[in-house]
Amino acid sequence: MTAKKVIVIGAGPGGLATAMQLAKAGLDVTLLEAMDRVGGRSSAIEADGFRFDVGPTFFLYPRILQEIFASVGRDLFHEVPMHRLDPQYRITFGIGGQLDCTPDLAKMEKQVAAISPIDVGSLRRYLDDNRVKLKKFRPILESPFNGPLDLLRPSLMAAAAYLKPWKSLGRELEGYFKDPRLVLAFSFQAKYLGMSPFKCPSLFSILSFLEYEHGVFHPMGGCARVHERMAEIATEMGVDIRVNEPVKELVFQGRQVVGVKSAEKTYPSDAIVINADFAAAMQQLVPNHLRRRWSDAKLAKKKFSCSTFMMYLGIEGRYDELAHHTIHIARDYPKNLREIEDKKILPMEPSVYIHNPSLIDPSLAPTGKSSLYVLVPVPHLSKATPWDENQKQAYREVAMRRLEELGLSDLRSRIRFEKIVTPLDWQDNFKVYRGATFNLAHNLGQMLHRRPHNRFEELDGVHLVGGGTHPGSGLPVIYESSRITSRQLLEELGYSSSFMNG
Repeated sequence: MTAKKVIVIGAGPGGLATAMQLAKAGLDVTLLEAMDRVGGRSSAIEADGFRFDVGPTFFLYPRILQEIFASVGRDLFHEVPMHRLDPQYRITFGIGGQLDCTPDLAKMEKQVAAISPIDVGSLRRYLDDNRVKLKKFRPILESPFNGPLDLLRPSLMAAAAYLKPWKSLGRELEGYFKDPRLVLAFSFQAKYLGMSPFKCPSLFSILSFLEYEHGVFHPMGGCARVHERMAEIATEMGVDIRVNEPVKELVFQGRQVVGVKSAEKTYPSDAIVINADFAAAMQQLVPNHLRRRWSDAKLAKKKFSCSTFMMYLGIEGRYDELAHHTIHIARDYPKNLREIEDKKILPMEPSVYIHNPSLIDPSLAPTGKSSLYVLVPVPHLSKATPWDENQKQAYREVAMRRLEELGLSDLRSRIRFEKIVTPLDWQDNFKVYRGATFNLAHNLGQMLHRRPHNRFEELDGVHLVGGGTHPGSGLPVIYESSRITSRQLLEELGYSSSFMNG
């Protein structure tokens, strides 16, 4: 039997994981990537001997990718050596105080006691409760939601008591911790979704739990190395990966997609998988009249995540006193969140995240130098936040002043390489709708069957993978989306997915 042909559009984490699984099942897989390298927002920037992750720097909950690797006959930790971090990260608070967050619960409890004696014991209660919560929600996060009837599944009914739709993540954490700094220490992970913890559903209290229970890892070579290795393995499995080949249009027969066109050629297909940014791909590839639920007008009314202002800095020397991951939470954090999400204006006293991986990974910079990655949460693109060169340089100054306030007083004189990425760059260079780095927001109105479906509901022969579909954004759930999509697609094409059952 001639193998069915599948075209995967976009070599991000979800597209690569899908390509591996489909190739294992025996399909003829071609993966088309517009950029000159794989990884998408999870690729690498390399220049002058420095190497930076473009996007994710936290590697969390490796279980899902471990299982995907095992399903294709590989071992994740053998293919990509990883270092489990302890401490996982440092949190500094603008109102005062610091936590070196460690999976050693006895040490962590001592730090909690030093900040807020009244909260002693609350951490273990939080972890115990969320261990049960994750167990209840795993079947939901690992299953497709293609319509309202899927809400009637026994697994969802069993988890309903833990959903608490009337509560935000922030309010949920206030039920455990009295000190507002501790509330933020266990809810700032909402930023992995590009949201305020006070607007993010309480379900996502499991994010911080995953860090303490399953670890925060540094893949040697950075998170981008994981996806580079996935591409190498996919190629070894027979996947035809073509970089520098953006898809220009889809080939339709009515509402059925039967191929794709790039600048190079037309590729006929039995099915396609879209791993590009969802909203941007819809506008570029699918005529508006074919989109009923996701038309341009309806997309414009959806809620999207914040964006990020990025600085990638090659530094002379090292900052050994700086933690591997540092999260600084602004003194007036509620104001910071309102400026980003409600007012859509640039914070002048921002929160900031710094990645200093050269502490443990010498491969990321020349000898005697180090790579620093700086992320400042900012609004996605709107009329209130236009970005031009003047705005870019002005906000660079805001970020530099903040870094100097955090102790990097000699930073400017030590910069040997610098690259800045603004929300406009995310939109124009990475094809991210409104520069919303974390995709569609994860409010209750845009989750489960209300998110774009893994088997795309608007067209025939089209499946979705990545942060724009179920279960959502963040590397672990993007990998999970690849399993959901792969199973559905294999079933549709008459192939077995039994190898995916572990």
